Amino acid sequence: MSAFDTVKIARDLKRPTALQFINAIFKDFIELHGDRVFKDDKAIVGGVARLSGSSVTVIGIQKGTGLDENITRNFGSVNPEGYRKALRLMKQAEKFNRPIITFINTQGAFCGIGAEERGQGEAIARNLMEMSSLKTPIISILIGEGGSGGALALAVADRVWMLKNAVYSILSPEGFASILWKDPARAKEAADFMKLTSKDLLELKIIDKIIEEPWEGLDKNLDFTAKILKEQLKIEIKALREKSLNLLLDERYARFRKFGDFSE
Repeated sequence: MSAFDTVKIARDLKRPTALQFINAIFKDFIELHGDRVFKDDKAIVGGVARLSGSSVTVIGIQKGTGLDENITRNFGSVNPEGYRKALRLMKQAEKFNRPIITFINTQGAFCGIGAEERGQGEAIARNLMEMSSLKTPIISILIGEGGSGGALALAVADRVWMLKNAVYSILSPEGFASILWKDPARAKEAADFMKLTSKDLLELKIIDKIIEEPWEGLDKNLDFTAKILKEQLKIEIKALREKSLNLLLDERYARFRKFGDFSE
């Protein structure tokens, strides 16, 4: 299967959404709304849930399952108020010592005029800065598309995992081809260059783990992957909680700082 085949699977409208994963993995999910500044961005869902009896904060970028819902959810393209809502929930999690789990599925942050007027770049940058020093464990899971800063704004974590057929990159293959060759039709060729599959990114040590998907398709058997994720989350959260706070933050800093070290 080519890299662009994986892109098409990640984009499939039938692929389970963040809310479907949340409802399959956690119990007693209570959704919280609004950024307390502008409005409630429905491209971000988040709140408090239980994982094996323990409270966690879960946040997801939510695409729709049909045209009407996609319009409501802005096709999973988050506005600044969405990132500010996510940060509000993360700061709340830090206050009450709840681990944070994020589910990422977006082509990228919304690039409309209104989003820019309301500080899209600042909202993303603030999330990057704040997540780097949040005093609670963070696990981020890419479940579909992971595009550019719009995805990274929820992925500065102690552990970054990807579903087998998810993708994670600086921009779409079409955008890459448009910039490099002035021809978006060369997207398939661009996808191979971009190293955006879970296998590529695990080899590059950008991510920490690949989560398997059922051979018949994730939409046909969500429980298969949800059970794997649930067990892995319980194990990893326990391990992260056992670390001292200073060690947790030092390792998170080192994890992302190494990507800017070109000394070798």
